[in-house]
Amino acid sequence: MNPLTNFAPPGTATRREFLRIGLGAAASLSLTGSAAEPLRRMKAAVIGHTGRGDYGHGLEGIFDGRPGIELVALADPDTAGRTRTAARIGALRSYADYSEMIDRELPQLVSVAMRHSDQHHAIILKALRAGAHVYCEKPFTTTPAHADELLAEASARGLKIGVAHTMRMMPGVVRLKQAVADGLIGELKEIRAFGKQDARAGGEDAMVLGSHLFDLMRLFANNPLWCSARVLWHGRDITRTDGRLVKDNVGLVAGDEVFAHFTFGGGVNASFTSTATLRETVGHWGMELHGSRGAARINCDIAPNVFLLRSTGWTTGGRTDEWVPLDPALMKSPPPHNAGPVGDWLAAISENREPLCSGRNGAWAVEMALGIYRSALDGRRAVFPLADRAHPLVAG
Repeated sequence: MNPLTNFAPPGTATRREFLRIGLGAAASLSLTGSAAEPLRRMKAAVIGHTGRGDYGHGLEGIFDGRPGIELVALADPDTAGRTRTAARIGALRSYADYSEMIDRELPQLVSVAMRHSDQHHAIILKALRAGAHVYCEKPFTTTPAHADELLAEASARGLKIGVAHTMRMMPGVVRLKQAVADGLIGELKEIRAFGKQDARAGGEDAMVLGSHLFDLMRLFANNPLWCSARVLWHGRDITRTDGRLVKDNVGLVAGDEVFAHFTFGGGVNASFTSTATLRETVGHWGMELHGSRGAARINCDIAPNVFLLRSTGWTTGGRTDEWVPLDPALMKSPPPHNAGPVGDWLAAISENREPLCSGRNGAWAVEMALGIYRSALDGRRAVFPLADRAHPLVAG
């Protein structure tokens, strides 16, 4: 069973199983409370690694000010970083070893905060097997195989994994998603995505920042069918021997230029480009959505900005294009209620559903990034889900 496409339906875990892992139907009331049962505190923990991925984009603070949650511990192997961070977030206890912390504290909620995703698989697996729901920095894992194992473990135990692909829940993107669904740009036909194209241009850009863009592609176009790609290193096509590790270890990466094409159902096509030579031409990293009646653009950042294209159309005198901020007044219907990525993850635990920023979505972002290498190395389309779940840059 491929966890990207097959899940146990909500409610298949028994109440006894939920109680065994500490977050059953009754325990979930600690997130919401009820008239019949008083609010009970859930134990939360944070895992980081100062100097090696640190605490991502503020993932040490995701439990701050949330009722019904007690931050019992923090784990960080760096003494100075552990002491400093524990004091800042008010952790009751701290540990050098995350495994010891999980065994002793048995937290019900865990934030896996470091950006270095080579550490994610072992840590998340430990947390899941101890009965904890997990919120994780992106990229989720370094291989589809690791993602498969974590998704299967979480599904078997009735646990929820959230991955910090937060852009899909930022207000501007949520509004744009609703506007596109309402037909603002007509029928969506093409998505053009550009990485940050800085010193990380190429394979590192695709995995670190491209993972956000791949997640957004799926938000608007659903699952990809296949990928066709070319990856270059100093002007030549890559080979497996070009795989390298980078400062933020996200598994093997390769190439300083990436040109990838994805095909989605419904006739939607998408491209992802990352090459430093286009940085000035493209400008801000992000993506454009082109429809039958208009185009929209997302300029990505921690708080992305959304624009619509106003164009005079081509004449003998040329053409004038202007990107203007999305006007909410153009929307036919309001966007859904937005609790934010962490709030939605906590709500998903209570409601026994998948979070919007889910482990499954995080796994797809990894799959799409590695599909680029699979296509480039094999010289043909890489069909999703990938048949080979190992890393394409590792000789098998």
